[in-house]
Amino acid sequence: MQRILIVILLIINNSLFGQGNLPRAREAVLLESTSPSEVMIRATGFGIDKKHRKPKANELDKSANIDAKKTAVWFVLLGGSDPLLQTDIERRAFEKIQAEFFKTVNIVKFISWEADYYDRRIKTDKGKMLKVEKTFRVNKSLLEEELINLSILPKPMSIAETVGLPTIMVIPESSGEIAPLDLLKTNADVKKGAEVIESYLTARNYTVAVPEQQQVLQELVATQYALDGAEEDYSYLLALCIGSDVYISYNVSVASRKIGSSTLKKAIVGCRAYETTTGRLLGTETGYSRERLAPNPALIEEAMNDAIDKVLGRISNYWKSDIKRGIQYKIIVSVSDSYDSDEAEDIIFKISDILKEIASALKENSVADYTYDVLIWAPADEYSSATDIYRTLKSRYKGAGSVKKISISRKLILLSVSDE
Repeated sequence: MQRILIVILLIINNSLFGQGNLPRAREAVLLESTSPSEVMIRATGFGIDKKHRKPKANELDKSANIDAKKTAVWFVLLGGSDPLLQTDIERRAFEKIQAEFFKTVNIVKFISWEADYYDRRIKTDKGKMLKVEKTFRVNKSLLEEELINLSILPKPMSIAETVGLPTIMVIPESSGEIAPLDLLKTNADVKKGAEVIESYLTARNYTVAVPEQQQVLQELVATQYALDGAEEDYSYLLALCIGSDVYISYNVSVASRKIGSSTLKKAIVGCRAYETTTGRLLGTETGYSRERLAPNPALIEEAMNDAIDKVLGRISNYWKSDIKRGIQYKIIVSVSDSYDSDEAEDIIFKISDILKEIASALKENSVADYTYDVLIWAPADEYSSATDIYRTLKSRYKGAGSVKKISISRKLILLSVSDE
């Protein structure tokens, strides 16, 4: 039994410490996103002393602290739900250089701050190993830049040059009693939430579409009309109208409680990202601030930074995947009821055939007697705008009546076919 125990300990020892420069612990948790470029991580480190037969306390401490730093960086790279390295190709490319990358002299440049105390410190294995937990701030943007320079991650401009980074609309959730755009004007907490998200996105070079009520009202009515008056989600319709690729809806609440004469507050926010053309949920996250004495705006900013960083990772993953298929457009064609059902069906078939020639991929949402609702992915080099799609469809259509424009935005093309 004793011999078996020794073998098990040797296996554990080899798995933990036979990895060269790689982190030994690989246990960490994300505490918060402190800014668009930095995240706060609590990381575990294992300390060992190979220099002395009887381990020295200062050597164990130094080794554990270095390992905790490596673990913090490892977590941003490969841990959690939204690591920088998302695809198998990126991970395999990193494996080839990870031993060099995790050298202490390289890792420390990504640590922008560290606590001056341990959250936890325990000696194990009869004092031969030290386990610590410590809080660090990791510069995620600098880490991403380094991976791009090493050709592990694609250059952002290589994506932007193809179809551009996604345009994102930000809008608060609403119960229906008050329009989301009115909430932005009347609720200071909701307005602060939008400002934090928009600031976070613009700091990362995303285009943010800011909806203005008067600018989109006419298009909104046209969209509802094209959808046969269906009761669609207001945010979804609004995003289609202003042409965003993705829209983020959010909610904000601030809870408070009395302790003696002091009022402690805590902000809770929820963020959801949707694909505009389909309304498909891409990601949802909840963010929390610390409970403390502070004004609402400071608490909301802290909670929102925590949530939006995670959601943005989901958006980035979606965009990388989707642009490989081309630029996505939602097309709704309404056929005049002056045609009988057979004539209308023939018109829809002809429209469908043309779109299949244009598109690299096509997905039909619904085919009704007089309405054709479809998603297409068009090659970016041939169809860089919605107008290009409309022009091609109009010129190639040879059926009854003619193709007319109802409304065209960046992502939504509303058309009709009639004799008039």
